[in-house]
Amino acid sequence: MSAAVSVIFIAIGLTCGIVIFGRRKPGYDHVRHKFSELGERGARDARAVALGLFLPVGLGLAVVAVSQWQRVPEAAALAACVATGYLGAVIWPCDPGSPLRGSFSQGMHNLAGGVQYIGGALVMARLGVGYPPFSTAAAVVGGVAVILTVPQAVSVRGIAQRLGEAVLFISLATAFWRTGV
Repeated sequence: MSAAVSVIFIAIGLTCGIVIFGRRKPGYDHVRHKFSELGERGARDARAVALGLFLPVGLGLAVVAVSQWQRVPEAAALAACVATGYLGAVIWPCDPGSPLRGSFSQGMHNLAGGVQYIGGALVMARLGVGYPPFSTAAAVVGGVAVILTVPQAVSVRGIAQRLGEAVLFISLATAFWRTGV
């Protein structure tokens, strides 16, 4: 299976999992709440989300990154950045509500998310040198990273994150597809 197709299947699985677990969590709103809040400490489905959703996504992307590193290092670096965010969510679940500041676990969770968004934006900017749409994607993901850190934007964090994730996964699949991998 090609790396591009693998990324598409991983994204479909992630989307389905978010919809399913989002329906199970009382009061969960896809516009307001981030994915991480499905697996926050103390949540009813925290373990299932961590091990059944975030772990497979993170490991799948890590396998894609490692397997493609020699052939397409920049696309592999993007996969590694996104994998870091998901694996970080497994190791360091967020505090309830995923605040900007909180416990050590929340701080590490935010750091892993920073690698995913800021690292992802930087890699896409580099990819944009050869294919300008990646520069636009980098700006979108960088903008989402900023929105996720602004306390006044708490009511739109969920929709902003979904936009950022869509751009990351589409860019990742495109980066592999463009190279024939």
